[in-house]
Amino acid sequence: MENTSSKPKKQGGLFSKFAFAMGNMGHAAFYAALSNYFIIFVTSGLFVGLPKNIANKLIVLITTLIVVIRVVEIMIDPVLGNIVDNTRTKWGKFKPWILSGTIVSSVLLVVLFTGIFGLAEKNWILFAVLFVILFVILDVFYSFSDVSYWGMVPALSEDSDERGVYTALGNFTGSIGWNGLTIIVVPIVTWFTFAATGKHTEGPQGWVAFSVIIAALTVICMAITAFGTQEKDNVIRRASQKEKTTLKGVFTAIVKNDQILWASLAYFLYSLANVVTNGVLFYYFKFILDRSAEYAIVGVVATIVGFCTSPLYPILNKFIPRKVLFCLGQACMIVSYLIFIFFGSNMTLLVIGLALYNFTFAQLVTVLTLTDAIEYGQLKNGERNEAVTLSIRPMIDKLTGAFSNGLVSFIAITCGMTGAATAADMTAGNVHTFKSFAFYIPLVLAILALVVFVSKVKLTEKKHAEIVEELQRKLSEGQNDSDKTEEYAKNTGMTSLVAPASGKIMDVEEMPNVLSEFNGRGFAIRPQEGKIYAPFDGVVRFTFTTRHVIGLVSENGLEMIVHIGIGTVNMRGQGFISHYVDGQKVKAGELLMDFDRDLIVQNGYDDIVVCFFTQPGRIKEIPSVSSGEIVHGEKIADVEVNK
Repeated sequence: MENTSSKPKKQGGLFSKFAFAMGNMGHAAFYAALSNYFIIFVTSGLFVGLPKNIANKLIVLITTLIVVIRVVEIMIDPVLGNIVDNTRTKWGKFKPWILSGTIVSSVLLVVLFTGIFGLAEKNWILFAVLFVILFVILDVFYSFSDVSYWGMVPALSEDSDERGVYTALGNFTGSIGWNGLTIIVVPIVTWFTFAATGKHTEGPQGWVAFSVIIAALTVICMAITAFGTQEKDNVIRRASQKEKTTLKGVFTAIVKNDQILWASLAYFLYSLANVVTNGVLFYYFKFILDRSAEYAIVGVVATIVGFCTSPLYPILNKFIPRKVLFCLGQACMIVSYLIFIFFGSNMTLLVIGLALYNFTFAQLVTVLTLTDAIEYGQLKNGERNEAVTLSIRPMIDKLTGAFSNGLVSFIAITCGMTGAATAADMTAGNVHTFKSFAFYIPLVLAILALVVFVSKVKLTEKKHAEIVEELQRKLSEGQNDSDKTEEYAKNTGMTSLVAPASGKIMDVEEMPNVLSEFNGRGFAIRPQEGKIYAPFDGVVRFTFTTRHVIGLVSENGLEMIVHIGIGTVNMRGQGFISHYVDGQKVKAGELLMDFDRDLIVQNGYDDIVVCFFTQPGRIKEIPSVSSGEIVHGEKIADVEVNK
């Protein structure tokens, strides 16, 4: 039964949030093991019993297959997402895939770390065939778990602010899982190798033990998520099934929106540099510095810096534009590469370099820029592509991860860092080649990311505010509204319009300042409280990323904008809490938004709520209102919409 209550139900207690966050700690650890350390295992421990020439050929084959599989897998992600969306069980649609995806992929991770139970040394041709089959199955089930885990967030709470808490906690524990693996990988692999062979090396036995531990951790963490959270069955989740993101849709949106294009390119360059560096640091410590036991310091530094930079960003962004923060982060990254290249043998400087390397805001800035590009595209092309914001960064991460696997494998083979090789086997030529590929290429990529972002990304906070103001003016005049579907255009009839807020209602024609701002037909309400309710039965068509503008259409085709405050675009969503998702069906009087009136006033803006009709030409008679007090839900007029 659908929940149409006017008050949102808070689903998440502390344990629910804890349970969700625990899932990503295991999930991120699994991804790090698969993306970074499996390649290390392939190059150093998988083919130790074979002649070096055959082993190197197999390393090239396996890593090439991994790259190809992971690139192709990106294209089937929308299909997997669609399967999850259409799952119907008594346990919900996400939990079955979270558990089955985690269990299957974890078991197969261990199998691959065993070299398919030693088959690599007995029959490498059969091994290669089975490897492709098993890796594809592993990657598909991992993706099922990944898509379900993050897709579960809207099912846990209707409150966007609370969803933000779930997401932030997931990201936080994810960094612990990823960086924590960096801290424990060498001690675990070395200890279990010593226990099995008496040798202080990173042998196959140690890697198998490592994979078992990570697989068990992942299953336990995801089980906590599955049994410690509660999916909700309501209209929000069903509404989210109506629009699916396809690979074609993502690329179409990128091509049509130059700011998405340039921001994505800058992030791609940064991300590729980042994942390549993370992939080679183990080799750097083991073969160049001959300090593999101290590799844990990479994870320690990354964890400490991550704890500082994530909460620091919103504070700094209050005073420093995000473009400057992006440049600052990239400058730190560039300096870190110079330290790695010229002063890496000095441990004090190396630690400083690692700290600078992790002091970057590129990911946060990119996500915010892509989010703001939604309104940019709507103004420029008349199209609104919210789904791109959710899909493009993960897609880039998977692409760069795949390319990194190939490059890291190439570096290991070219520099002789395979099999039983040690730091003593490295020549000056090996060291020079390693630094050329491992640090010089990422250095160039980091510089290019900075150049692209500075020269091509124009979507600053100020520019976005101007775009939103222009867009809302066009919407108030019935322009730039091509995101309206044919279904809405065909709807006609009478709509019962009720007050979306409590307070003093006025016709906009009586308010010169409001009329000049919007040039539209409608009414305004001086609110008595910071709440917005649905003005009729219909659908929430869109919300600006600043959350101060809501676009709705009634079941009978009446289209209206609810604009909260004057100048509130500059608050960038601060103080606004939505209780719906775009595309959700709503009933008249249902709570849509909470907003902080005091915060609006403190920032020097007007808290007036303005409602105007975006297609006045289709309305038989524009309703006029008389000034007076009104309570939300109180009927204003019956409005008839024609074709």
